[in-house]
Amino acid sequence: MEATRTPAPSPQPRRHRASDERIDRILTAAVAVFSRVGLDGARIEGIAREAGMSKTNLLYYFPTKERLYTAALDRVLNRWLEPLREIDAACEPLAAIRGYVLEKLVWSRRDPAASRLFAMEMLRGAPLLRPILDGALKDLVDDKARVIDAWVASGRMAPVDPRHLIFAIWATTQHYADFAVQVEAVSGGGTLDDPAFAARTADNLTRLLLDGIRPRG
Repeated sequence: MEATRTPAPSPQPRRHRASDERIDRILTAAVAVFSRVGLDGARIEGIAREAGMSKTNLLYYFPTKERLYTAALDRVLNRWLEPLREIDAACEPLAAIRGYVLEKLVWSRRDPAASRLFAMEMLRGAPLLRPILDGALKDLVDDKARVIDAWVASGRMAPVDPRHLIFAIWATTQHYADFAVQVEAVSGGGTLDDPAFAARTADNLTRLLLDGIRPRG
């Protein structure tokens, strides 16, 4: 009786993994380079060098610098917004907001280049990101604003404009990435890479923000 032969595993998944890894390397390099020199100052050759691959390889995945820039910004935004997406009506309000503030600080420490790149795009009027801001981002913020409004209406949170609360969280947490040089100079050497300074930052920001939304009476 002829033995049953086990078919060889398809190489397709491995090729997909390798492709995903290369795209991740490219986008990581793109964020680093664009955050230093901007869209106009960046060169595909420099991004390819940062990613450890040839220009030809990079262009296979992203044929133009503008498409690469938009993809890098899109990844930054998607990663940043994940903690906001997790907030829903079933959450305990103060715990949810505290968790969101802490997650934003973690991202400011872990990937300051991403925060600076996003800030640079906003300062130039967001010409390539505006459709996402007007669409997916606005829809998400509108959804979370309804959640916060419901918390306020039920007496679980002090009256607050939801969008201004979200803006305040973005501004205070991203400040430590976008203005890291200023923070370090004015604080006498403090950075989020210093665990003691990071802990003091988290404690002060959460107290400042949570005291403003804690239910009264």
